[in-house]
Amino acid sequence: MRRLPLDHPGTADHRTPGRFLWWMARAQGATLAGGMLFGIIWMSAQAVMPAVIGRAIDRGVADRDGEALLGFAGLLLVIGLVQAAAGIIRHRFAVTNWLIAAYRTVQLVGRHTVHLGGALPRKVSTGEVVAIGTSDISHLGQVMDVSARFAGAVVSFLLVAVILLQTSVTLGLIVLLGVPTLMLLVGPLLSPLQRRSTRQRELMGHLSNTATDIVGGLRVLRGVGGEQVFHDRYRRESQTTRRAGVEVAKLQSVLDALQVFLPGTFVVVIVWLGARYAVAGTITAGELVAFYGYSAFLMIPLRTATEFANKLIRARVSARRVCRVLALTPDVTEPAHPASPPPPGSELHDRRSGLRVRPGALTAIVSEQPDDSAALADRLGLCAAEVDDDVTLGGVPLAAMSRTDVRRRILVSDTGATLFSGPLGDRLDLTGTARGDGSLDRALRTASAQDILDALPEGLDTLVTERGRSFSGGQRQRLVLARVLTVDPEILVLVEPTSAVDAHTEARIAGQLREQRTGRTTVVTSTSPLMLDAVDEVAFLQDGVVVATGTHGELLRTHAGYRAVVTRETELAGAADA
Repeated sequence: MRRLPLDHPGTADHRTPGRFLWWMARAQGATLAGGMLFGIIWMSAQAVMPAVIGRAIDRGVADRDGEALLGFAGLLLVIGLVQAAAGIIRHRFAVTNWLIAAYRTVQLVGRHTVHLGGALPRKVSTGEVVAIGTSDISHLGQVMDVSARFAGAVVSFLLVAVILLQTSVTLGLIVLLGVPTLMLLVGPLLSPLQRRSTRQRELMGHLSNTATDIVGGLRVLRGVGGEQVFHDRYRRESQTTRRAGVEVAKLQSVLDALQVFLPGTFVVVIVWLGARYAVAGTITAGELVAFYGYSAFLMIPLRTATEFANKLIRARVSARRVCRVLALTPDVTEPAHPASPPPPGSELHDRRSGLRVRPGALTAIVSEQPDDSAALADRLGLCAAEVDDDVTLGGVPLAAMSRTDVRRRILVSDTGATLFSGPLGDRLDLTGTARGDGSLDRALRTASAQDILDALPEGLDTLVTERGRSFSGGQRQRLVLARVLTVDPEILVLVEPTSAVDAHTEARIAGQLREQRTGRTTVVTSTSPLMLDAVDEVAFLQDGVVVATGTHGELLRTHAGYRAVVTRETELAGAADA
């Protein structure tokens, strides 16, 4: 499937579900048209069969004309073959339309999430995005699937009405007026069904969020004994979602019943009237059989029409969710006229905090409030919720540069980084060449992660489970560090890269990180003396402003506030007094 540009109408025109569905239909207009064409041929072939059978009875059986009967039998065979061939091709188009709609939605939402970047988790919940990929794409695909049969239903209904009008004006008018009346009887159910379906989708999204939170924090919950609390919470929410699903099912069951009852009643009326006309001699025996065939056939277009209305409602609910995600805008917008990037080796400077990062140096940011240092790290990589011109690279504001240039030169790895499912080697080798040139092995040594590979029977070919949950917190942290080191960016910003490892491992990582990043600019946020002792310069942050800079040893001797944060003298003194 061809890739969609980010300024494609599917991204820009996200204001209403109806417009989104219309754009989806236009985007796959060729396959939809093909499906509709063969859907029309398929149903039209079924529609004319009763007429041929009626003629065969009147002109072949009743008139005892064997040659005419044989001719009509041959015509029925041809129509049957056309119907079979058209049905096969229609089905292939229907499956194609389903897949295109579903995967185009995945592609569109996936590319938009990449476009949003770090703003995504701040603006939409995980469950909302997960629900799009689990249930919404199915509903969007189904409405494209049924469109081919719906087009055939409309044309075949009109075809039958014309045939009936030629035979009996009364029966033809009953068909022309009765079918729309039946659709109007179903109409009042559609609006409540849409409201209940919308409510159910929202609850399913909230339930997915709860499940994600529980699975993500399972180890912590077990440690503090909170499993039962969250279990009860999930149970309450799941029951609420179940009750909402039952409310949807009630209306859905009524709609499904009406799809059988109303067409069946309509068929009974047509057959009864046709029988009366046959007894009165108004129509022939063959025409009576044809009328019965039409009545039985009309159940197909009627049920297809109600099915289309039902699936269209579900698709609109799903489209509304997709539109909400597509309506989100990134915190950082691409400048209309991007500034030329500065040459390599330029100084990174944040005017708001006063931080200056010397090119090629390993710099640490220390703060009593980890959120302050993490927020500064986000600003340095253009990942913060609020973007301004305070951060510059070589005097050029990052906000004025192309986002591609910024992402290529500055890489931020925070504590929330996770491992995706798949082969471990592929998940660590982001460049695609790190395994071949040995840089992945070097990154694993720097991150002190060789012992993790040694414990895996399949090594780098081991399949990583969802979010890397098969690894401990310290193992995931080291593997994430190895992953970013394989990229080897010009400027690397690491947020608490060793917070989950033991002291011996941290000491090894600190020394090896300095060696591997020689000549490259590296920024680390940490309060660990083991890490701080290995850096070139430390910037001490208070209330979001750099108040002191120097080496770890210098600041320990000259700055009491820094010494209190790093050595935790206040806590130690309080413990001693107690």
